[in-house]
Amino acid sequence: MPLDIVIGAQWGDEGKGRFVDLLSASADFVARYNGGDNAGHTVTVGKQTFKLHLIPSGIIHPHTTGIIGNGVVINPATLLSEIEELSQAGITASPERLHISYAAHLITPGHLALDAAQEAARGRGAIGTTLRGIGPAYTDKVARSGLRSGQMMDFDKFTAKFEAHILSVNQRLTSLYRAEPLDPETTTRQYLEYAQRLKPYIREVSQELSEALKNGKRVLAEGAQGTLLDLDHGTYPFVTSSSPTAAGALLGLGLGVGSVERVVGVTKAFQSRVGAGPFPSEVFGDAALRLRGTGEQPWDEFGTTTGRPRRVGWLDIVLLRYALRVNGITELAITKLDILSGLEQIKICTGYRSAGQEINNLPYGPAEIAEFSPVYEVLPAWQADLRACRNWEDLPGAARRFILRIEELCGVPVRLISVGPEREQFVEVF
Repeated sequence: MPLDIVIGAQWGDEGKGRFVDLLSASADFVARYNGGDNAGHTVTVGKQTFKLHLIPSGIIHPHTTGIIGNGVVINPATLLSEIEELSQAGITASPERLHISYAAHLITPGHLALDAAQEAARGRGAIGTTLRGIGPAYTDKVARSGLRSGQMMDFDKFTAKFEAHILSVNQRLTSLYRAEPLDPETTTRQYLEYAQRLKPYIREVSQELSEALKNGKRVLAEGAQGTLLDLDHGTYPFVTSSSPTAAGALLGLGLGVGSVERVVGVTKAFQSRVGAGPFPSEVFGDAALRLRGTGEQPWDEFGTTTGRPRRVGWLDIVLLRYALRVNGITELAITKLDILSGLEQIKICTGYRSAGQEINNLPYGPAEIAEFSPVYEVLPAWQADLRACRNWEDLPGAARRFILRIEELCGVPVRLISVGPEREQFVEVF
């Protein structure tokens, strides 16, 4: 059964939207399975750049059906805004083309207020949350007190549950954080309007996808964030509240393990992350400016969701091998190879040094790597502009050696390489 999963093999922002867009050309369904509007997938088509936070980026293709799975937390305001944005660009995101799991949880103004209050209370120990209410929404889900999209189908019951939710949030805001309470009447009226607009989109998507797979339809699962932000397998506590791993796709869509055909791990040709947390191969100064860019182009290293400049560094093979293991990645897709053009030398982190010893694998996962220093291997650089390359043979020899070295160190093939921000700027490796 042809289920393909695209996951981030780093700290998110790897450029997954590029390859989801590419692979969507042969997919019937494209499904988001985790996270919320803290994610940001950018797709550039000609002069149009789409920055989608909730709707699967494969919706850009007119033949696909977009799915938002049960593992996603939905801010209705963001979702409706994206539907409108796509409509204005001539892309249909109607209930016939976009389906929402009845079990997906909702983000409310209460969750946004709690997120801000909790992060402020952490002070210098803040974890760098996007303040989108993601953590509090997942907390309510686990505590069995959350609001699910299926509840929006009965307006009277939804109104009562939403009012009770806001009253509970207000108690926490005022008693625990000394924050201002929310206006129950205004927020309830707004969310009832959202419920009326979103009711036609709600489905039992697990059954829909299962039937599609049985009938030979191709399903592409699109993850948000990256492996190193996974709640269990990431750089805890500097992680997200869901599971961006390949296993999370099955949980977040309600599918069985026998469905998977390919697991495509997306990684940049270097390393980046937004927010706090350990980063052994991080660079600073001129090197960071060179990798990050100025922020003037959509391709530069500034968060799609937050707008914050990303921390950058050299590609970390130790962390990449870890991501391969916990996801069962079958092939790699590498983004931003063109950014490395013109450097004097290129480094990759092949191990760590700690207490006078060199290690090549993580002894206790990635959470305890703050004190590790990187061990680098220096590779030849290239000066040529790669943006016109479309075939493996078009790449300079040094660029090919860089890719082959990644394959050698990781033990899986590199199948796709992006060499620019445009839709057609990629190299497929056979």
